[in-house]
Order: sequence, then C-alpha cells, then structure tokens
Amino acid sequence: MKKQKLPLHMVQMPYICGTSKLSLRSRSQMNDDDLVKTVKYAKKLGKKVYVAINIFAWDENYEEIKAQARILNDLMVDGMIISDGGVVEAVKEAAPNVEIHISTQANTVSYHTCNFWYKNGAKRIVLGRELNKEQIREIMEHKPDDLEIEMFGHGALCFGYSGRCFLSEFLANRSGNLGDCAQPCRWAFNLYAEERNHPGEFMPLDTDENGTYIFSSKDLCLIRELPEIIEMGVDSLKIEGRLKTEYYLASVINSYRNAIDSIYANPSEYDDTKYLKELEKTKTRGLTTFFFNSRDNKDFQDYSGRQYNSEYEFGGKIIQQIEDKVLIEIRNKLSVGDTLELLVPGQIEPVTFQIKNLWHDETGEEIATVNPGKAEQKVILQIPCEVKEGWILRRKK
Repeated sequence: MKKQKLPLHMVQMPYICGTSKLSLRSRSQMNDDDLVKTVKYAKKLGKKVYVAINIFAWDENYEEIKAQARILNDLMVDGMIISDGGVVEAVKEAAPNVEIHISTQANTVSYHTCNFWYKNGAKRIVLGRELNKEQIREIMEHKPDDLEIEMFGHGALCFGYSGRCFLSEFLANRSGNLGDCAQPCRWAFNLYAEERNHPGEFMPLDTDENGTYIFSSKDLCLIRELPEIIEMGVDSLKIEGRLKTEYYLASVINSYRNAIDSIYANPSEYDDTKYLKELEKTKTRGLTTFFFNSRDNKDFQDYSGRQYNSEYEFGGKIIQQIEDKVLIEIRNKLSVGDTLELLVPGQIEPVTFQIKNLWHDETGEEIATVNPGKAEQKVILQIPCEVKEGWILRRKK
C-alpha cells in the first residue's frame, strides 16, 4: 500500500470535547447545553470537532448515549470517539452521518483489530500507547487504505493498559473507565516486606517522607521522533490535554505544530532542541519516549511524584486590545518588573518583555502588583506587539 503523509501541515488542530457523564472527562463540568455551545463556537471558527463518548457503558447509560448522539448528528460534528462496541452500534443507528473514531481505550494494538473496527464502521483508530514503532509500521502496511490512524505524541501516560485501569474503583470507588478516575497512580504509597517464615510481620521499606510513587509515569514526548512518525504515514498526532490549562495546551500544541511544519519545509535541517526547550517550560513529570523506540525502555516511571517546571508559570490570557494597552485575565500574581513571554501561534520563539506599568482594569489607576484574588481577575498592561484575543502569557518566576 502507498503510504500517506501526515496531513497536519494542511489542516488546523481540531477541538476534542465530551460531556461529564459520557466521556472520560467527568470533572470537566460540561453538560449537553455547554457541549452544543462549544461545538457551535468551534464550527464558527472553522475548526473540526470530535466528541468523546468513550466510557465503557452500563446498560442504564444507553438511552442517554442515543439522545446525545442524535444531538451531535444534528450539529454535524466531525466524529465521535468511542471505546465500547455496544456504543459503536448505538451511535451508528442514532447518528448515521457522524464518523466513528475508536478511542485508545479500546486497546487497538494490531492491524487485525484495526480491520475488525473498520468492518464495523470505524473511520479512524486511535492506537494504544503500548506500541513501538515497528508495530505501528506493521499496522500502517496492512490496514485498509482509507482507514485513518491516529497515535499519541505527547502527554500524561496512564499506568493501566491503554488507560483501562480498575485501581481507582478499587481504592476510591471512582471508576476511571466511566471518567471519574481519582488518579491513585499519582498517590504516595508506603511499602512493606513480609518474610515468608514470619507471616503477618511487616517491615517497612526505606522511602522518603512522602512514600514512593511506584505507579506514576513520566509524560510522553515524541518531539524528537516526529520525522519517523511522519515517514510512517500516520494520519493524526494526538496531544493528551484532558483537564489541562489553556497555558499547557497553547505551549505544547504550538510546539508540535511548528515542529511538524518545519519538517515539511526542510526535513534535512529539523532541529528538535528549540521545540523541546519550549515543551520543558510547561509543567511535566519528566519526559519519556515510553515504548516507541524500544519495548526494553525502563525509563518511564517517576518515583518522586513531583511535577517539574520551577522557572515558568501561567501568567494570563489576552482578553482584548484597548488602544495602546491590553486587557488580560490573570492566572498568577503579576508585578511591575516581572518578565513575561507572549506565546504567538505559528511562531516557536515567544515575545519576551518586562512589565513596566500595570493599571487597574476598572478604575484605570496605576498599580504595582495584582493577585488572582477573585475569579476572572483582570489587569491592564502594555505589550510590545500586536495581540489577539485568547493568546497566552507565560510568567518567568
């Protein structure tokens, strides 16, 4: 079969969303009305919209699933991301005009399984994260020509197999497979050893005062492997951003967008260092290639439990231009003299500047500092370039 190049240089990044009850985003607090507004807003911007209905559904969930699928069919969303075969059947009946995308939760790790889902109506498969590059190549060579393949490129890894884990249900009565994961893999555990001939006598193993984070994984990062991924012909690269801030999404997506474009522009001179530098400015548990390069890789656990990024934090978001000044919604304390970086979409190097003046957003009074003491706290400042609503500011600590 003829390999198809990764088309990300030709299309914009899509929106992926889901309601609280029927996706693995139960803490997103999005109801059906919010979902409708979100889809209409994204469509107005010319974005593709994929909606996750990727829980492993109980029988009592199906009436709600069918009702939501009918709404999404009327909204003409571009695809639904599904894990459960029963949900696939229900959606095919209730939303015949919407593409079926199979979630990574479905554990698709072979072309045989890809072919099964294709025969059952799937347009795209999101592969399991456990695959290495040789296995992905095998899938690309044997899948149906018009079946699209998506793979994870960056973001949090789950200790469970393709995200399917019962630990949260067992320890906290909150099912990760229904979108309510308590993330116990990030908890600190105390470990004990029992000598076989002395049952019941537990000896604590040496750890620090926080215990040990034996289940917590580093974050996936394949920025250096992008040329190989493109050469494979994978159709879409997935950035894991569930419940992440706008700052995280803006930083990571902009880095990968620019990296992909640079490879298409001049593949022989691709330099991953500047993109990796940008990625390291976001909060991360450390970075790993997981199994992509080798299934023998053991460097993907983070035993400290800490998230790294001591130098930068989310500064604020652009609300609007007011003559020669800019109104921003702050996310952390800002003071005159602070160094800010403006993230410009389509440009890897941020615009760096110092805050020379701050003005109260309501009175116009000049102030020295502002704290995020209330929701949607705003402030006025000057930025040395043209800006657009929604652009992100990063603060150097």
